[in-house]
Formats: sequence, C-alpha cells, structure tokens
Amino acid sequence: MNGRVSMRFAGKVALVTGAAQGIGRATALRFAQDGADVVIADVNLAGAEESAREIDKLGCAALAVQADVTDEHNCEQLIAAITERFGHLDIVFANAGIGGGAPVNELPAAQWDRVIAVNLRGVFLTCKYSIPALIKAGGGAIITMSSSMAGWDTSSTGAAYMASKEGVSGLTKSLALQLGGHGIRVNAICPGVIQTRLDFKPGTSEAEWQARYDRFAKRIPLRRVGQPEDVAAVVAFLASDDARHMSGSLLLVDGGQTLQSWSNAPNDESYPLDGNW
Repeated sequence: MNGRVSMRFAGKVALVTGAAQGIGRATALRFAQDGADVVIADVNLAGAEESAREIDKLGCAALAVQADVTDEHNCEQLIAAITERFGHLDIVFANAGIGGGAPVNELPAAQWDRVIAVNLRGVFLTCKYSIPALIKAGGGAIITMSSSMAGWDTSSTGAAYMASKEGVSGLTKSLALQLGGHGIRVNAICPGVIQTRLDFKPGTSEAEWQARYDRFAKRIPLRRVGQPEDVAAVVAFLASDDARHMSGSLLLVDGGQTLQSWSNAPNDESYPLDGNW
C-alpha cells in the first residue's frame, strides 16, 4: 500500500515494538497511512531508522528508538522518550518476539529463558510502562502478539515458544479485565504462517525461500500465505473505534490454516484434498 489509507488515527501516537522489519514494520507503516505518528522500537536501530524514514515519506512524525523489551530500564526510558517527544501515547502494539525450538530434553535452559524473556517478559514490561501513559491519555488500545496459531495448533519442538505465547494470551485477558474501566481495550492477534524475511537463512536462494511458502499455501484453505500487511490491517482494526466493543479477544489471522487436521486432510500436501471431498 502507498499513501494514505484514512485519517482515523489523526492526532494519535502509536508505539510498535519489533518494528525494524516484518509484521512490525508493516504495522508501523499502516498506522502512519491511517494518520498516526509512530514510535518504532527495536534492538536493531538501523532497521528502526529505516522504518522511520518510510513513515516520514507519508507525512507523519516518526521516532526510532533502540530498545530491548527484556530490559526494564529500557522500557521505562522508551515510554519517557515518547511522552517527551509527543506528550501522549494512545496505541501500543507489543509485537517484539523471537522463535526457537527443540525437543524439551534437548532444549538448553538458556534458550528457554531467552524465548520467555523476549516473548512474555517483553510484552509484560512494554505494557507495564505504557499503561500509565494510556490512562493519562484517557484510554486507548493495546494489541499483543499473542499465541499465534500455537494456541490452536501445536509443535513437538516448540515448547518454549508455545509456553511464551500461551502466557501472553493469559496476560492479554487479565489486562483487558484490569484496564476496561480506564477505557483501555486489550486484544491479541494470532497469526498463522506469514511470509517475512525473518526466517530467511543465509545460504538459501530466493527460489528455495519462495518454494517453502508455496508449499505452505497448498495447506491453507485460502490457498495463500499471509503477508505482513494482512496482519497490519487487523492490528489497525483492533486499535480503531471500529473495534470499540472488543476487549480480551484472541483473533486468528491464518487464512483458515488451523482448521486443518489429520482427519480432514490426511494428505499433508494439501487442504482439503483437491477433488476428493
């Protein structure tokens, strides 16, 4: 998408963590396309600054901040920088997260700790220091990157990832209950397979990378792999007044991917079995 989509967030300030690339960057751009000023927080400052330059082209203000969401002091400083620059905060997308997995008996404790720290502690700290600013602004919206499809599906090697994301789901519901009286809505998005460069491994050709997603597409009822902009559009919806009566929801964005099971698609190359209903 290029240019403005709407002005529904005019006068609003949105924070997006993990916005140097992928879903985070797409969402930061979508907020700007809808008129918001955007704060891009990421450990990758160069990537955050690149996202900020894209937002500048849309005529909205952008602030790139290097921040580690696992560090409490970093999170406190991040919100302080936002209030100093803009004076208020209205929308938070706690998006920063990492993957990583192995069978539990082979999983190093340090890797478990790192995944939990980024994916769960990071969301907690982002919310902890954002909440006072949102209350001061008179309300707003928090969107978390919750269980992804892991809340409906499972993986034998994704214990740390799944535990972290299920934790975010619980945190999301608790915050929705806690903050409703302040006019703050809290919802989670749960993406399925989304095509980003985050999993592009060195030594992989572009054709191999694309072929991997083409194979995924055959197993999704809509026959397409999700794009970062698909998720960004849902986040923008949840942050908007169009979702004013939604709080505590976990919203799947997966093209129907989690509808698949062995019983309805025993052939793991497609869903449903083409021509064999």
